[in-house]
Amino acid sequence: MQQDLEQTIALLARTPASLDGLLRGLPEPWTLRNEGGDTWSAFEVMGHLNFAERTNWMPRIRMLLESGETATFAPFDRSGHLQETESKSIDPLLDEFVGLRAENLVTLVGLKLRPEDLERRGCHPVLGVVTLSELLAAWAVHDLTHLHQISRILAHQYREAVGPWTKFLGVMQCAGHSTAA
Repeated sequence: MQQDLEQTIALLARTPASLDGLLRGLPEPWTLRNEGGDTWSAFEVMGHLNFAERTNWMPRIRMLLESGETATFAPFDRSGHLQETESKSIDPLLDEFVGLRAENLVTLVGLKLRPEDLERRGCHPVLGVVTLSELLAAWAVHDLTHLHQISRILAHQYREAVGPWTKFLGVMQCAGHSTAA
């Protein structure tokens, strides 16, 4: 499936409600525990998503449209959210995400992108030349990656409680990438 701007926006618009439905009001043990080792909790994933909304997606879209390949995107700090989330709880992070995403989608729609704009190219610091279409698709799939990650983190909390059913529960078999953005 090719990236389609309307469909991408429809998907991006649904992520806040999905996260809210999954996480709002959960007791802290659910949102603060991770999968062990150097993995993230659902709380940390929310901080990361907020940080990305502020510093990654729209700034890169603007840069690509303004400078094309003549300027390279700033590297994204995948852990940049850690200090910003100190002394917060999950519900305010969810509220922040709703506002940031709504603002970004209004800005994106306001760009009135045409099909030829989607083929415009920018320069990623690691990947090299990328198109606006690829950047938009990556934004949507980034959301899905972290929804999957949060589901896995939550399921991990019951890894022992489910007993022998583990072998029938796909989320318990997944060894995804907790700290990847």
